[in-house]
Amino acid sequence: MMQQAVLSSESEARIREIAWEVFGQAADRLRKEIMEGELGRLRLDLAEQFQRIWEVQARTEERLERLETAVQALAEAQRRTEERVNELAEAQRRTEERVNELAEAQRRTEERLERLEVTVQALAEAQKRTEERVNELAEAQKRTEERVNELAEAQRRTEEQIQVLIREMIVVKADIKALKADVKALRDDMGSVKGRLLEMGYREKAPSFFGRLLRKVQVLSLADLLEELEARLSPQEVDDLLELDLLVRGRLKEGPEVWVAVEVSAVVDRHDVERALRRAALLRMPGRAVVPAVAGEEATLGAEKDAEQEGVLLILDGRCRFWDRALERVLGGA
Repeated sequence: MMQQAVLSSESEARIREIAWEVFGQAADRLRKEIMEGELGRLRLDLAEQFQRIWEVQARTEERLERLETAVQALAEAQRRTEERVNELAEAQRRTEERVNELAEAQRRTEERLERLEVTVQALAEAQKRTEERVNELAEAQKRTEERVNELAEAQRRTEEQIQVLIREMIVVKADIKALKADVKALRDDMGSVKGRLLEMGYREKAPSFFGRLLRKVQVLSLADLLEELEARLSPQEVDDLLELDLLVRGRLKEGPEVWVAVEVSAVVDRHDVERALRRAALLRMPGRAVVPAVAGEEATLGAEKDAEQEGVLLILDGRCRFWDRALERVLGGA
């Protein structure tokens, strides 16, 4: 509005200047015409001048209206410009803040870049060492592959040797199996020989072995009892009884006559105990007490347990065990 008032004052001043200029010119002309005697023409010119003045005034007012419109537009534009300037100023402030933030971020980025450069340098150095190590490993791998090839060849030769050894081992196993059979047969023969020797020893030294238990110890022959045995036993029982290793008889210090049926074995086992019990039972008859006995160099735990439990005399290297129990069971049963 202030700009519009200034423009109006300037327009009025300009109009006054134009009017004074026109009137001044007209006055000069009037004086001139009066001086020249052309008053009528002066009047006509004056009317024309006034007409031009009013036309100029009309055009001036139109221009003033256009100027006022332009001034208003300029004022509105100025207002919008000022608003835009304010917005730009606020945007500039935010931009400066953002720039400061970006500057700080740039500073941090540069610090990180410096650290990254150090890290990259360290990584480059580590990469260099890694490549050197990889080259060393590649060389080692090459040597390993060569060694593997050598080992594969050695393995092949070893497998060939193993196949030869397997074939030889099969032959050796067959020989060992045959040898074991021979050793078993030899052991059986030796056991039989040893048993026979023990049997002969007990037979020859019966008075020594049984002298502490019985008086007037005698070794009996089953052949002398054959008729009696055949008269009361089955052929199978007679055959079984004839396998008895030793039969002795004697008299207790203060008591009846007692027979002892002895099974002799280098190592006494449960089968020996069972045979002694069975064969002693076959020999028993009214008025005849028969004690089962087993004799040898040693006995299994099972044989010792059965002998004690069943009342069987156990003789190991001439030492007698379970005599009282065996005698009690026989005499008690008789």
